[in-house]
Amino acid sequence: MSRAVLIAAVMLACAGPGATAQQRAPAPARPVPQKPEPPPAEPEGPVYEPQLLKLSEIIGSLAYLRTLCGAAEAQHWHDRMAALVEAEGRTPQRRNRLTAAFNRGFKAYALTHRHCTDASQEAASRLAVEGEQLSRALAGRYGG
Repeated sequence: MSRAVLIAAVMLACAGPGATAQQRAPAPARPVPQKPEPPPAEPEGPVYEPQLLKLSEIIGSLAYLRTLCGAAEAQHWHDRMAALVEAEGRTPQRRNRLTAAFNRGFKAYALTHRHCTDASQEAASRLAVEGEQLSRALAGRYGG
């Protein structure tokens, strides 16, 4: 045997079982796809949330009806809603619910009242009374 072949045979024998002349680098590990984490749970809303959503809906209805009838305080209802969202919209989900309730009230009357009529004015008056009673009840019971 030639000296080079003998050295190669000794090196292979000393390298241990499974060794080859060319060692392969281990294949890179594939990243394990991870499921996206669910959004953090929203803190439970206050006990008065249903009344607050109803009030938001009333404000939306009044915003539409008062604008339709050209009332001087029409913009006032949008401003009140903005203040309500600012005060009570502690999370994005909560702000979305309040805004959605306002929009529901606005759209509900937009579907049936195209012109300012006696019925539109009567509906606005009734809604104003209901909204006032609801806000007084909320303020009296929960502060504000």
